[in-house]
Amino acid sequence: MTILLTGAAGFIGYHVAEALLGRGEPVLGVDDLNPYYDVRLKEARLARLLGRTGFTFRRLDIADRAAMAAAAAEHPGISRIIHLAAQAGVRHSLADPYAYVSANVMGHLVVLEIARHLTRLEHLVYASSSSVYGANEKLPFAESDRVDRPTSLYAATKRADELMSAAYGHLFGLPQTGLRFFTVYGPWGRPDMAYFAFAEAISAGAPITVYGDGRLKRDFTYIDDIVAGVLGCLDRPPPAGAPPRLFNIGNHRSEDVARLIALLEAGLGRRAIIHAAPAPRADVAETFAAIEAITALTGYAPKTPLEAGIPRFLAWFQDWRAGHEKNRTKGS
Repeated sequence: MTILLTGAAGFIGYHVAEALLGRGEPVLGVDDLNPYYDVRLKEARLARLLGRTGFTFRRLDIADRAAMAAAAAEHPGISRIIHLAAQAGVRHSLADPYAYVSANVMGHLVVLEIARHLTRLEHLVYASSSSVYGANEKLPFAESDRVDRPTSLYAATKRADELMSAAYGHLFGLPQTGLRFFTVYGPWGRPDMAYFAFAEAISAGAPITVYGDGRLKRDFTYIDDIVAGVLGCLDRPPPAGAPPRLFNIGNHRSEDVARLIALLEAGLGRRAIIHAAPAPRADVAETFAAIEAITALTGYAPKTPLEAGIPRFLAWFQDWRAGHEKNRTKGS
């Protein structure tokens, strides 16, 4: 039975698609390839999927009700949905708030409406975010903690998704699992994320802006661990009539951004040129995931510490950067 995967050309979506195809699952991928970051990276991920048996792709906006309904109608065998498409980025929500409401709120609603009309639906797994914890100061963040104090519009839209899913679970009995992702990193990652942007700047001898003297702390979670958790949840839908579930999915380890920078410097063989700045109001001081709930259900156990994951990212990053330099030279 086909799996509908939104955000298939995105960072997490691409890796999830690879894993699903690797175990023989047919995938209908959806993505609009929006230009929030370098579209060439999204196109390169997608190109690797298009050659795989079982992968079908539709380029469309998830907030486009008619286009999404038409895509679903073309694939009546859809039995599961993994909804990862969203307008990402905490700080960018200050610059373009409407994009977040369109993609994250309307887009989520469109997916819920499609899901409730699928006669064979077994499970909807969707992406939330650790950002919903907002100004929470209790560590580690647990699913039972307060989530009514968002510090960004991005966080507010993700909490809205969780509430809409709760309503659809109550009204229509939709079997759902929401996953609160914690700072995902790794090969084929997002250039807007700090680890990627820092690697680019350090490689180029350009300065990096470091907030809070590098004392901000994040629960950095390697992509392979994330994929294992997503598939583990997908394979274990909630019982019929059970309310939607919400799980943290992180590394269960909070580390200084300064530690991340040191690992990037060691891997690249160059010192970072650091420009210190106060932390933006939208940023939180620390994130740290309690993962007992997802572990109890799926056996989820992250295996990749930062000192192992960053070298793997850098091996890919240097190949990717070399390819870009080669293409630039050819075009000049």
